[in-house]
Amino acid sequence: MSGSDSDGVSLSVRAAEKRDAGRGVARIPELARRQLGVLSGDTVIIDGEAETVAKMWPADPSVAENVIQIDADTRANAGVHVGDAVTVRPADKSSIREAERVTLTPPPSLSANERQVAEREATKKLRNRPVRAGEQIRVEGVGAEPFKVVDTTPEGDVRITSTTTIRIHTPDAIDSGATAATGSRSSSGAGGDSSGSDSTGAASESGTPSAAASATQPTSGVTYEDIGGLDEELELVREMIELPLSEPDLFRRLGVEPPSGVLLYGPPGTGKTLIARAVANEVDANFETISGPEIMSKYKGESEERLREVFETASANAPTIIFFDEIDSIAGQRDDDGDAENRIVGQLLTLMDGLDAREEVIVIGATNRVDAIDPALRRGGRFDREIQIGVPGEEGRREILEVHTRGMPLGDDVNIDAIARRTHGFVGADLDSVTSEAAMAAIRGRPTDTDDREEWNRNPTVRKRHFDEALAAVEPSAMREYVAESPNTDFSDVGGLEAAKGTLRESVEWPLTYDRLFEETNTEPPSGVLLHGPPGTGKTLLARALAGETDVNFIRVDGPEIIDRYVGESEKAIREVFERARQSAPSIVFFDEIDAITSARGEGHEVTERVVSQLLTELDGMRENPNLVVLAATNRKEHIDPALLRPGRLDTHVYVGEPDREAREKILEVHARGKPLADDLDIAELAAELEGYTGADLEALVRDASMRAIREVASEYEPDEANEKADEVLIERRHLEAAREDGDV
Repeated sequence: MSGSDSDGVSLSVRAAEKRDAGRGVARIPELARRQLGVLSGDTVIIDGEAETVAKMWPADPSVAENVIQIDADTRANAGVHVGDAVTVRPADKSSIREAERVTLTPPPSLSANERQVAEREATKKLRNRPVRAGEQIRVEGVGAEPFKVVDTTPEGDVRITSTTTIRIHTPDAIDSGATAATGSRSSSGAGGDSSGSDSTGAASESGTPSAAASATQPTSGVTYEDIGGLDEELELVREMIELPLSEPDLFRRLGVEPPSGVLLYGPPGTGKTLIARAVANEVDANFETISGPEIMSKYKGESEERLREVFETASANAPTIIFFDEIDSIAGQRDDDGDAENRIVGQLLTLMDGLDAREEVIVIGATNRVDAIDPALRRGGRFDREIQIGVPGEEGRREILEVHTRGMPLGDDVNIDAIARRTHGFVGADLDSVTSEAAMAAIRGRPTDTDDREEWNRNPTVRKRHFDEALAAVEPSAMREYVAESPNTDFSDVGGLEAAKGTLRESVEWPLTYDRLFEETNTEPPSGVLLHGPPGTGKTLLARALAGETDVNFIRVDGPEIIDRYVGESEKAIREVFERARQSAPSIVFFDEIDAITSARGEGHEVTERVVSQLLTELDGMRENPNLVVLAATNRKEHIDPALLRPGRLDTHVYVGEPDREAREKILEVHARGKPLADDLDIAELAAELEGYTGADLEALVRDASMRAIREVASEYEPDEANEKADEVLIERRHLEAAREDGDV
């Protein structure tokens, strides 16, 4: 490492904060800042394998004192990786001159039509940024790949200002002398810099004109800063992949074989493929992607040959990461029926056993069906470590949203923290869909006037209402199979039942809202609630209202849909419901008509006996997850197996009985809300007369009376005339009396 500690501070490199990606910022702790004597916004020189410049900003107080946070481009320009040590020193202010002109070469993916937009965005986004020729630099909002600084006027370290002219030219244009008129260096490469012959490969060469050229390749595509909410998982993957590729001698000196494989598993959309691509970019390794199904061939032996070719290519181009996406499709458990699949698994086992540590080849597999993979692959020496990439928590969702909204012009009313709180169970792919849908909602809501629309197009804004639209349109992928509805009712739609509402609040809302109180008093919150009582009293309505009242995911399971005629399928369905609920916690699992699947053992069918046993196991396992609550409803409590009703399982029993007079009045008020009632209809008087009516009966009574009022008008007039008289319709006392006389109650 160049530089000395006498005129700088030695710090360990860490990935940048998500919002700093592509901004050329170096965040350093307060202690290091004082030692260097720099202020926010000052330019610092970062010395690794090569030297680069960056703008200093203070790090969060929670960051360790020996750490510097820099993004992928700055790491590439300095020729270092995460975990390496660099020397940081203040730049001489007199040596950082204001740039008159900066010439960039675009990444190959940038089309000719996008270059003009890129120049305009670069002028705006790179302001106050220190740069030097030969470095790579990202322009926020213009693709994911970096540009290369090939020329600056004046030479040396410069700072881009509002008066700097930024030009984007292809390497061919620079070679032909397009930059000669700028007064910059000639293409002969004067001064030993990388203009001349190097410029023809500017888009594919390293980010610096010196040692970094051999130390690292340009970071294109995904970087660590593009992955939110997976810091711990990313660190585990780095440990398993970066070290064997960057320091193979270390393992040899320790006398151990480096890991040869890592298995990433978890629900779809959580970022397994993204992590693999980011690590490959950061460690400068070749990346061979193999999609499981493309290996398969109808000809015997051809599939195994393709696998061998992949490993041979990887060894020839080492260091290489071989990435098997959806590995379960080619490495499922071997059995007597799958001849082709058995041969492929056998070939994969042989190839992984034959990997020599000196070949510097690492295998990564990704799957959302980890239990389907042949056990022989899941042992040391093959897939040495299995890393779960789970559904992100609130903090993880906030990071992911920061990544996806980094280049989005957000309105002042958009609160990323609030959106993160509202998106329980959303994985990274879902949050990506939310931001895309919000942008589409903003486009749909553009002004219709031509001048206003053109102005909006120049300065678009995505506001809170657009995110509200997006959240209504996108549901969490981890829940799609089981969410029968997104309840839009709350407790205001449930008349009476105040005691039941209070118990449900304590059982579900309190453990989430008052988690510290439960923790300090060492109190276990209720794990399950059983709503029981006569039919029609509002048990299912209460469950739906609870889901609407609390901001948690709601998984509704109708008891009979669990039962399957095939042995083991019913229990599997129960396991899947709880697994999905755990992934999407905090969540409520609601079993309607639970008596259909939980009859007392010894009295029912053998299938329900197995279901009861599985349900008992899952309920006992819920103690580890306080963010998971089971809610069940039945009108036949006596038929449920007693083991389910003991403390620690469905331990809170709420009787939902026939409503009293006061409750009937509230129920009638709910169902009469918004209806045109005649003056002779008194809700309180009516409630007193309807003793014995349940909530469902009262709802049916009001609906029947409404239909009678509509029928009178519809039978007397033609449709157009009847619709014109809609505002004259009244629901009178006689309509309710007639409904009572014809009713069954």
